Amino acid sequence: MTEQAAPAARKPPARMDLTQGPIAQTLVLFSLPVLGTSVLQSLNGSINTIWVGRLLGPEALTATINASLILMFMLGTLFGLGMAATILVGQAYGAHDVQRAKRVVGTTATFFFAFSLIIAIAGFFGAAQILQWMGTPDEARALSEIYLRTVFLSLPFLSMFALLVMVQRGAGDARMPFMFTTLATLLDVALNPLLISGIGPFPQLGIAGSGAALFLAQGIGLSAMLAYMYWRRSDLRLTRDELHHLRPDPDLLRTIIVKGLPMGAQMMVISLSGLILMTMINGYGAETAAAYGVAFQLWAYVQMPAMAIGAAVSSMAAQSVGAKKWDRLEHAAWAGIWINVLLTGSLVVLLYIADPYILGLFLPGQASAIATAEHVNSIAGWSFILFGVTFVLFGVVRSTGAVLAPLLILVISLFGVRIGFAILMQPAWGADAIWWSFPISMAVSAGLALAYYRWGGWRKARMG
Repeated sequence: MTEQAAPAARKPPARMDLTQGPIAQTLVLFSLPVLGTSVLQSLNGSINTIWVGRLLGPEALTATINASLILMFMLGTLFGLGMAATILVGQAYGAHDVQRAKRVVGTTATFFFAFSLIIAIAGFFGAAQILQWMGTPDEARALSEIYLRTVFLSLPFLSMFALLVMVQRGAGDARMPFMFTTLATLLDVALNPLLISGIGPFPQLGIAGSGAALFLAQGIGLSAMLAYMYWRRSDLRLTRDELHHLRPDPDLLRTIIVKGLPMGAQMMVISLSGLILMTMINGYGAETAAAYGVAFQLWAYVQMPAMAIGAAVSSMAAQSVGAKKWDRLEHAAWAGIWINVLLTGSLVVLLYIADPYILGLFLPGQASAIATAEHVNSIAGWSFILFGVTFVLFGVVRSTGAVLAPLLILVISLFGVRIGFAILMQPAWGADAIWWSFPISMAVSAGLALAYYRWGGWRKARMG
């Protein structure tokens, strides 16, 4: 009995064939675990921000915000390479070619690890200089350097974990990433106060404890997910006879780099524009920077439906390209847009209703900072509906390998419009010029994305 039951207990995890079934229903069902993952990641950041703000004060809070923006910038290229691998995996599954999917995973994993290790070492030793370039407030710079160095040590774990999450989604499995993101999040949330304050047997590390919690949580989460993939015999695991796939395939690596770098550049453009704006905001002092940081945390929740639906649409589009089902791809794009508008719009309404109550959790007893954060949200919060439209359409067009047009659109909207508007209008409007630059730039990016989807040549693009 035991010998017969064991194989059944370790059957491959269920995944969704995104080329079949009703489009809207399939998108929603696939996006629910993705949304859950986004919720957990955002809760993780928010709870840790609350811990840092309450236990260490606003200077430490500003330090984590500055360091997190830098880390996002560093992760940009890796994200692009991971997205290229995800699209290739999705297309391989759409064409029922699992061996090609494994070759993609092996090649990307080796390159990912090596590249993230180089970035981690450079970031660890260059942390002080980076913070100086950013104009980090003097009162927050020492804490920022400690936190940033600690976080950079986590980068290899962070990047490999993110890669596994992305390629599993490309294969149609969103539940496994949700399970292990849950584990990593719970560990991070639990370890933060223990390592910051030195509760029980844990050492008192101050702000470095928050970075150490991230390091441990990501390392344990990554190890557990890898072990589970082998235990459940996941399609994407590399068996002993397939370990040669870890030796990078030159053709696949070339495709991943050529297509991944523009997608990574998209994330770097977003992060770099954020760093430039943060530099401007830092000029208004630590209180304004902390208020913006809290608003930034709340925006993460408003963006969640768009990111979940966008990821679902991207995976469905990639599999549809592999299966040569172009009609399904077109319908998925419009279904994704309308689902995003409905869900993101609902969250924007909730944001405006609950704003005064939530901000006090992050900024207890700081009435002036709370008022600033409310003001920021009142101007910029609604514009994330437009962000969702852009995100969904970018997910569709890049599923074919069209990656340059989305990059160009972001450069125009974020550097030309957002930063340009903020710089030009600051003498007259002060900090309000920065807050208004968000809705104006998002309107431009949504309009350009719609125009490219309607009239651009993305349907003729190819991954390799």
